[in-house]
Amino acid sequence: MKTISLIIFFLVTGVHLYASLKQDKQLRRLTKPFILLSLLAFYCFSVDQISWTVVAAILFSWLGDVLLIPKGVKWFTAGGISFMISHLFFIITYASRTDFSLVPGWAFPLFAAVFLSASVIIFYHLRPYLPHNLFYPMFFYLLLNGAMNCFAWFRSLAEKGTAGMITAIGALLFFISDCSLFFVRFKKDSRLKTHFLVMLTYAIGEFLIVLGLILG
Repeated sequence: MKTISLIIFFLVTGVHLYASLKQDKQLRRLTKPFILLSLLAFYCFSVDQISWTVVAAILFSWLGDVLLIPKGVKWFTAGGISFMISHLFFIITYASRTDFSLVPGWAFPLFAAVFLSASVIIFYHLRPYLPHNLFYPMFFYLLLNGAMNCFAWFRSLAEKGTAGMITAIGALLFFISDCSLFFVRFKKDSRLKTHFLVMLTYAIGEFLIVLGLILG
């Protein structure tokens, strides 16, 4: 079942990416909910002891995917809240697997500064295009994604092996996906015309996060 789940994940993701590239909205709606459901199945069949925080993080990401399918500010907000909860569960997961005494002292201010600066730069360029009532909630959301990234990178620095690094790279791709989504949704003259990059970085990012948690 582990292999079958993984095959389904890559097949559904491939079809969804094709639909995103071709801007086939109907096919995108049909395939999107199954990306993380198959990834969740892959996780559950791959570990001896299932972590409820990992399951919760994936499920809230899945719910965010579903809530973002309809158009409208209310749906976008609901999806964002669901993803925020997902990030919190990922943070709890990373923190529970990290010996912070092994994290170099320089890493804490460095990664905090990197993701804070990246968030400020992104929203500096987005500000003219965002509805006023969404600016600060979306900015806070991206900061939370950045915090999730920080904890992923702290874990990668505290442990030997590649598991932590795999998850950290996945978290970074998740951050890039969210930034891309903001430009696709709100900056209509952006070079990002489709959801292809958004979903490519998102799907690979979630997969790498989960894979790193399975291996570690």
